[in-house]
Amino acid sequence: MTKPFSIFRIQKSIFTRSKTTKTAIIPSKNISGQALVVVIAIMTFLASLTLSSVDLVHQAAHNWSAQISHEATIHIQPVENVDIEQALRNAAQLVTTFHGVKEAKIVDQAATKKLLEPWLGTGLTLSKLPIPRLIIVTLNKDEKTDFHAISQAIKTHIPGGQFDDHRFWINRFVTMAKTTVLIGFSILALVLSSLMLTIIFATRNALAENSHIINVLYFLGTETHFIAKQFDWHFFKTALRGALYGGVTSALLFSAFFFWINNNLGTAQSSQVTALFGHFSINLVTYGKILSLILFVSLLTTLTSRITILAQLKKIDQYENDLF
Repeated sequence: MTKPFSIFRIQKSIFTRSKTTKTAIIPSKNISGQALVVVIAIMTFLASLTLSSVDLVHQAAHNWSAQISHEATIHIQPVENVDIEQALRNAAQLVTTFHGVKEAKIVDQAATKKLLEPWLGTGLTLSKLPIPRLIIVTLNKDEKTDFHAISQAIKTHIPGGQFDDHRFWINRFVTMAKTTVLIGFSILALVLSSLMLTIIFATRNALAENSHIINVLYFLGTETHFIAKQFDWHFFKTALRGALYGGVTSALLFSAFFFWINNNLGTAQSSQVTALFGHFSINLVTYGKILSLILFVSLLTTLTSRITILAQLKKIDQYENDLF
């Protein structure tokens, strides 16, 4: 008597309208979801950290490249019987005659001492040390400069002079940035792939737990897409909850890191982070990316579960057709 009563109740829920609250054909309590929420939260948290870190490194590398590409330096080594101060003035005057050079600024002795203090300490006497003097050359952004001609002129007319256009370091920065971005997106792809595999196993488990209801629906001639829709909303809500937990946690972590950086300006740790990544900041674009990732994870979970359900139901349908 149990089976006919169950069939009658399902028929009534499908083909009649109830004035009371509608009951789901496949109750949500029949689909275990708490563990899945935790897994999705962890995966979203890791994906958000990876995406934000890649974006941070990319912006830092871009800032480095932009800053270095608009500057060059002239190094003048101390040479016996040569007035290095006069050589500095001659080099600055010579380099400004070339097209694309905006200005040339000599780094004086006080500034040179300050640059060397972290390594050599205070009280330096530059005249007693074989330390090269520097000239900072500022380039025009919209003009092309002949670096080879400048280098040859410096070597020819300035004793101990050497021109550095920073091309070598710019290429290394660009290569490093591209490699870091590639590694980051590879990690992101692995995280999302792991999430999809988890969703596939969770979906199969949900189908197995509700196989008795699915069999009854098949007995009534219900279409597979209708059965799949019964699971869609559950998996979307589960994924949205987990993604929100993971995304909000990552956003709070980055906000706390930003707060720590701003409240520890001038310290050794903060100075190292600023020197490496520039001025770290959290803006609406960062939160927008995290929000987009939350929605993407939710939709990806729903799509993965639906494809898995349709594939499994197709196998069940083929099996029953073979029997009858």
